Amino acid sequence: MGERLKPWRSLLLWLALALLLRWAVLEPRWIPSGSMLPTLQLQDRILVEKLRPRLRQTLPLNSIVVFKAPPVLVEAGYDPKAALIKRVVGEPGDQVEVRDGQLWRNGVAVVEPWLGEAMDYRFGPVTVPAEHLMVLGDNRNASFDSHLWGPLPRRAVIGTAVLRYWPLNRLGPIRFSTPTGLDGAEQLG
Repeated sequence: MGERLKPWRSLLLWLALALLLRWAVLEPRWIPSGSMLPTLQLQDRILVEKLRPRLRQTLPLNSIVVFKAPPVLVEAGYDPKAALIKRVVGEPGDQVEVRDGQLWRNGVAVVEPWLGEAMDYRFGPVTVPAEHLMVLGDNRNASFDSHLWGPLPRRAVIGTAVLRYWPLNRLGPIRFSTPTGLDGAEQLG
């Protein structure tokens, strides 16, 4: 009798491990809207790394984050179970502004090679409060983001987008711009 249960124990152990990994480490997601164009296309499938937010590590500027609908959206009737995806453009203490079609952070124009067009709105300046982030979609003129509903509470972050696994012709890491200028729209889209 014990010999017949061994395969089931192994299967249950692997299933438990897979569920633990999905809950705590990596979660698959799909892109339902065009707010992150051209970086992420409609219906792209991505993996979201969840350890950094759980361990309260810094989320670098230009990281692409997945997050729960912030309280202001839930209060306005947004689905509290919905997840959104945007790019981090401001950290606590940063002053963020959009003027003349350009993002400005702490008085310095930000180079964003992933954008397809200039922004056609004005925003700020706003100082990002403690424990919050400023997030904007890459398709800035068609994105429901911090320029409309304000800073995102850091506790709402689920994780960071790290890998596109579908479609296969665009399989690869989802990168973000670094101070040395590595990465950009060519690697992302």
